[in-house]
Amino acid sequence: QVQLVESGGGLVQAGGSLRLSCAASGSIFSFNAIGWYRQAPGKQRELVAAISSGRSTIYADSVKGRFTVSRDNAKNTVYLQMNSLKPEDTAVYYCNAGKYYSGSYSQYGYWGQGTQVTVSS
Repeated sequence: QVQLVESGGGLVQAGGSLRLSCAASGSIFSFNAIGWYRQAPGKQRELVAAISSGRSTIYADSVKGRFTVSRDNAKNTVYLQMNSLKPEDTAVYYCNAGKYYSGSYSQYGYWGQGTQVTVSS
């Protein structure tokens, strides 16, 4: 089993920044990457960014240049630094344990509880 706990969401004005954290515990060797997803009301959940154990990264086009994913292996924690936030970034953000292979990310069935990010205009 893998447990994922997100933190760091909140309310911020457009142009502001937030940093999300995803702390992993349990069978952490059963996956080699962490993905950040978001789901806005009425929309499908979408992959925002992912990072492998070797620190290879993937970003959605909508966040490239604004979001940065990183990891601290000693703390089993992955971060999502979000800068220049826009109202359209408003969503519940989830982290997921999965697999990175050849530039692609595949989700496994391990999800955190989610953290709300609200960007006001």
